[in-house]
Amino acid sequence: MRALPAHPSYDGQPVPGGPVIAAGRRWALTDTGIAVALGVFAAAVLVGIWFQPADVPINLIFLPLVLGILFLSSRVLPVFAGYILLTLTIAGMLQEEYTPRVATALGVMATVSVLVIVLSLRRGQLGVGAMRGQSMLVDLRDRILAQGEIPPLPKGWLVESALSSAGGSPFAGDFIVVTAREWGRRVELVVVDVSGKGEAAGTRALQLSGAMGGLVAALPPQQFFPAANDYLLQRAWEEGFATAVHVSVDLDTGEFELRSAGHPPAVQREAGSGRWRPLRPDGPVLGIVEDAEFTCHRGRLAPGDSLLLYTDGMVEEPRRDIDIGIDHMMGQAESLLRGSWDGLARRLVAAVGSPDDDRALLVVHRRP
Repeated sequence: MRALPAHPSYDGQPVPGGPVIAAGRRWALTDTGIAVALGVFAAAVLVGIWFQPADVPINLIFLPLVLGILFLSSRVLPVFAGYILLTLTIAGMLQEEYTPRVATALGVMATVSVLVIVLSLRRGQLGVGAMRGQSMLVDLRDRILAQGEIPPLPKGWLVESALSSAGGSPFAGDFIVVTAREWGRRVELVVVDVSGKGEAAGTRALQLSGAMGGLVAALPPQQFFPAANDYLLQRAWEEGFATAVHVSVDLDTGEFELRSAGHPPAVQREAGSGRWRPLRPDGPVLGIVEDAEFTCHRGRLAPGDSLLLYTDGMVEEPRRDIDIGIDHMMGQAESLLRGSWDGLARRLVAAVGSPDDDRALLVVHRRP
């Protein structure tokens, strides 16, 4: 197959002016190119109003601003909105008569233009348009979720996670970090609850998830929480604390080390007795106390045993003791098993907890 030419061509020969055409296309997709095209459209509408004020609707001038809000960066948008405000003023002066409908439309469009200028100036530090900004936020949210992707595990192990944010928001203060170590012989699992909930905690969760993902992969288990605690203290956020639970599991023997930082207790189900029991290692909330110490609970997952790691949204409700919530969650988990652990995380998150709070759940099961 013949390779495509690097610039426009005809029968393999370069087209005269090809590089200029390519440069023009690139310019047309820049902020300046888009603003010029939209500005020309607004000017054309203004000319139409000049000659036929009764036939050209004045609200057509507002259409370029709507498109500008979607596609222009905050660097260009205030200037463009000011241009639209000027064209609206001129269009108003060209009207043959001021009906209540025309006056109201002009007032609304002028007010929106001023709001766009003010809000885009406040958003100017980001330097991107609404569409691009939303794409960036979606990408950042996906990066948080990617931290919790389950790596390939040996055949005898099942690890599942589920997340649900407050009010159905795509951003949450709860997140999960999962990473494999020692050539797949050990897995590190962390469930974190950042202060706040929903979108308010989303930015802190993003920054902290990246840091924790790097720390848990690089440090021995006993050094992970002290390092995460130091990281949060250095950030000096106004609401800079978080709770977390961390378990390091040896996939050959089933032995695990569990540590908690002010987090609700993990629960273990022993297949032999069919009973659930909370595991309560001591440790302070992250980001509050310097030189914090975190005790370790050592245990073992025998074939058929399981662990549940979760955030407080799964067990806390107003005017209800947290221990009652833990008992309720364990009872629901037992009733939802139906002989299979597959899909339990998703079903349990849907069945318990408050929809007004972020919820996260991690299930670790050693198959019999």
